[in-house]
Amino acid sequence: MIKIGMTIADRYEILEKIGTGGMADVYKAVDNKLSRNVAIKVLKQEFAENENFVSKFRVEAQAAAGLMHPNVVNVYDVGEESDFHYIVMELVEGITLKKYIEKKSRLSFEEAVSIAIQVGMGIEAAHEKHIIHRDIKPQNIIISLAGKVKVTDFGIAKAATSNTITSNVMGSVHYTSPEQARGGYSDEKSDIYSLGITLFEMLTGRVPFNGETTVAIAIMHIQDPMPSPRDYVPEIPYSLEDIVLKCCEKSPDRRYQNMQELVEDLKQCLLTPDDDFVVRNGVETDGTRSVTDEELEEIRSYTKKPDYYYPEDDPDDSQMRLADRNNYYPEDGDEPPSRHSDFDGPTRMEKVTTVLSILAGIVIVMIIIYLALKIIGNRMDGPETGGETSSIVINDSNQPAVTEAVEVKMPAVVGIDFETARNSLVSLGLNPLVSFQESEIIPSGTVISCDVQEGASIISGSNVNLLVSSGTDSVEMPDVVGKAVSEATSTLVLKGFTVNTVEANSDTVPAGYVISQNPDPGVMAAKGVSITITVSVGAADIKVVVPKLVGEDETDATIICIENELSIGKITYVASNDYEEGMVCSQSIAEGSSVSEGTIIDFEVSTGPVKHTYKCNLNVSAPSSSEAPDYISGSEVRMRLVGSDGKVLLDQTTKEFPYTANFYGISCPSGVLTMTYTVTTESTTTIGEDGNTVTNPGTSVEKSFTREIQFTQEEG
Repeated sequence: MIKIGMTIADRYEILEKIGTGGMADVYKAVDNKLSRNVAIKVLKQEFAENENFVSKFRVEAQAAAGLMHPNVVNVYDVGEESDFHYIVMELVEGITLKKYIEKKSRLSFEEAVSIAIQVGMGIEAAHEKHIIHRDIKPQNIIISLAGKVKVTDFGIAKAATSNTITSNVMGSVHYTSPEQARGGYSDEKSDIYSLGITLFEMLTGRVPFNGETTVAIAIMHIQDPMPSPRDYVPEIPYSLEDIVLKCCEKSPDRRYQNMQELVEDLKQCLLTPDDDFVVRNGVETDGTRSVTDEELEEIRSYTKKPDYYYPEDDPDDSQMRLADRNNYYPEDGDEPPSRHSDFDGPTRMEKVTTVLSILAGIVIVMIIIYLALKIIGNRMDGPETGGETSSIVINDSNQPAVTEAVEVKMPAVVGIDFETARNSLVSLGLNPLVSFQESEIIPSGTVISCDVQEGASIISGSNVNLLVSSGTDSVEMPDVVGKAVSEATSTLVLKGFTVNTVEANSDTVPAGYVISQNPDPGVMAAKGVSITITVSVGAADIKVVVPKLVGEDETDATIICIENELSIGKITYVASNDYEEGMVCSQSIAEGSSVSEGTIIDFEVSTGPVKHTYKCNLNVSAPSSSEAPDYISGSEVRMRLVGSDGKVLLDQTTKEFPYTANFYGISCPSGVLTMTYTVTTESTTTIGEDGNTVTNPGTSVEKSFTREIQFTQEEG
């Protein structure tokens, strides 16, 4: 039972529960050994005793543990306590892509493509290791607080050599490929289809196929034409439309054949979105095919709810979904039957897979033979002490290291406890190599002899061979290489050894797993002796050189950062006289600097030349006789001031002059003041032809004149 505050494996302290899924719960914890926060995925209690579920849980860890990529959530450790099984993973603070899309309704094509590029690079790394995700969807993609995009939940991933996909890995039907919906063979191109659907959702804010049941949606994936994202968002570039449609072809052969091709087209789309560069072979003959009655029944059989059903349950935004599924599992832990169990013979793919497996086995055997010969050769070069012995290099990380070669005096070590002797040698910068030999007289753990005489001068860094008694009850050294540190420690302690841990970087061994051990597996060693295991802390901090961003346009700068494994931080838009609009005019870290992968770089983008502002302290005098000879003082005058940029600054009527007004922040240097007044003539009388008096009414006429007004430039 997991409780807040408890510690797992004497290392991981549970802080809070942050998510739940069909098979597992997810907790935030602190790794007290490495002082970092982690996410721990714990198999639910009701499944912990089911060997079938436990097996699936371990397969998930093994599949994900081999992936070390900036766009993939890393797995650090895997283990089990007395009543539960767990996986320790990278904790990614951020928001799932699903939530991000919901918050923004839909993404701009530049942002959607940038996210898709990072997702594609992460999946490409998995495909290179022959791992297919099979459940790519926005819920399994997270955007970290640093802007890094990561793919998680390889819960249904299987090695690419697997030939079928069974009903328990149906996946999320909105994003599933047609071949997955049919329950047939799926490969890397199935992930490409799902990424295409995800890209469609980023661009439009909706999925292309939706229905009331999973069966209805699955049938749509198989037979309905893929809608164009431009049907919903017409401003999407044509090249991006072609990319989405090529990803989502019904036939896998007409999609991108690998993730690298897709990523290259996505990058090209950012550079030249309006170019026609996407090659879509065979589109003209790609007709829609109806689902047969047999296929329809097969799809329905996948979606019938058996005794065990595990629904999706999104965790909150602070952690990527680590355990969501729409999976079905058979009763009593039985493996589901193969879709092709009644097939008469191996397919062509099965034959190819068999041949490749045999070749891989031969290579592995050759490597093992080579390593065995090398180990035997190294042991034969060791001291000849008689009896059954083994040699090891002992390093104590708790002792001060002597980094500069100096001459030291050999201390007394014969006849004393091995641990004391070892610490004494390490403190002088010497490398103790120990061999064990059984003895009925000399107590276990006591140094029998040494190949360097006491008091002799010796250069630091030199090897010192010690022969140590293993007593009469020596123990065979177990093999803990490749095991989680918690499991390795438990195994050694149960054998009667104490454990000394040394940490080291490794590009191949996941963090938290044993890289090597001293003594080697299989040798006889004394009980109680301290055994050194070297534990991986992950790959070394990889440095990258900061590229030149200044002078590049914003889109190119974004792509350059992604390609150089750098995170994009804050983008600020500023005026610049030196750079055209849209060009990067400064970057937060200088070009050529050496920084860690994932470092955040802020940059500024030019909005064009610096724009000055002006002010106007208007003081309008009454119309003069030269401007308006027939203007009568006290009459109303309409004043309309329009800047040279067309903006109306004043539109007012007055009878009193002078008229004053002040304006600030004007974007142009001058304007025109138009003054309009009305002239009214008096009525007149005349005598008509009939001798009658005729009255002619007066008339009103609007007249106007203009004045040029110069504005004053504001300071600053």
